[in-house]
Amino acid sequence: MPDLNAKSPVWAMIVLSDVTSTRRMEQVRSDFVANVSHELRSPLSALLGFIETLQGPASSDPEASARFLSIMESEAQRMARLIDELLTLSKVEADEHITPDDVISVDQIISDVAGLLSVRAMAKGMKLRTLVEKDLPPITGDADELTQVFQNLLSNAINYGSEDTDIRLDIGLVENLPETGVPGIFVSVTNHGEGIPAQEIPRLTERFYRVDKGRSRSMGGTGLGLAIVKHIVARHRGHLEVKSEVHKETSFTVMLPRFDENIL
Repeated sequence: MPDLNAKSPVWAMIVLSDVTSTRRMEQVRSDFVANVSHELRSPLSALLGFIETLQGPASSDPEASARFLSIMESEAQRMARLIDELLTLSKVEADEHITPDDVISVDQIISDVAGLLSVRAMAKGMKLRTLVEKDLPPITGDADELTQVFQNLLSNAINYGSEDTDIRLDIGLVENLPETGVPGIFVSVTNHGEGIPAQEIPRLTERFYRVDKGRSRSMGGTGLGLAIVKHIVARHRGHLEVKSEVHKETSFTVMLPRFDENIL
């Protein structure tokens, strides 16, 4: 007969899970929501303040009313830019695992972007100088997204460059991309100005990060331009490199894989 007084063994299972990455993602999401709320609240508060003023004493002062309406328009445009860039960033992040497959010419995109922004450069006494290697091969990519990349980079070069200086656009071949080792094409945008301190460079592509917050906002920056650049370059399986010397020059270099017909 079995011994009814005998104790059965007790088993226990311990499961250990590393939640570090989960906590990190939760913090990133929390910070993102807080930043978006702050960026939208500032212009919204300004708009509400000016509306209240226009409904009061300023309603009988045409000059003050015109000035306030101009500021309100500027703040509304800032909110619109922020929303547009949030939507762009969200789309690029969602599609980052899908490599674009259109065959395009980078030098043509650079020519179009330079033509589009040349008037802004001339307003600061700047000259855009483009140096393109001959017989560049095409790349595989998305023309609209790469246009956004180079518009953002060239726009920053104009905004943060010193007046009456040159902005250099260099386009050429690169033998091996850093991450993949495949041959590619590089595009460098170089300006002369205050430069970026070395300790700030690793954080430049973070969402809403600004080296000079006051100056960035006064120029209409949203703090998302370089984050968009980073994600578009990643989607193209490319590489982004930043070099800067304080009070000298700053270069942003985008490297992209060449078109390879054997991959199609």
